[in-house]
Amino acid sequence: MAGGGSAIRGSRVGAGPMGEAERGEAAPRQAVTYFCSHGHRSVVTFAVEAVAPEAWDCPKCGLPASMDRENPPPAPKIEPYKTHLAYVKERRSDAEAADILNEAVQLLRSRRKSGDLIF
Repeated sequence: MAGGGSAIRGSRVGAGPMGEAERGEAAPRQAVTYFCSHGHRSVVTFAVEAVAPEAWDCPKCGLPASMDRENPPPAPKIEPYKTHLAYVKERRSDAEAADILNEAVQLLRSRRKSGDLIF
């Protein structure tokens, strides 16, 4: 097909940027600046009619950030991981634990004496 042309020559699906005429006009926006305790400055864009939140997570370090540059929110206190034993010790005193252990050992010994196979 020499010399023939296509009506949409040079275009393909997804080719090239579209202008506002094709997309419509952008909604009015507001830029809000947040500051974290590491001194990072983040600008977040919201619609004009939206109420900007008081706090926003810093995209650089993940700490909470606020609009107050002089008083950014402090980093949250991270609780250390607790083991199962730590939770048990919160619920039982050492004396209660000793009583429960003695009861279990006596039950085990009595079952062994009666001939139960316990591994």
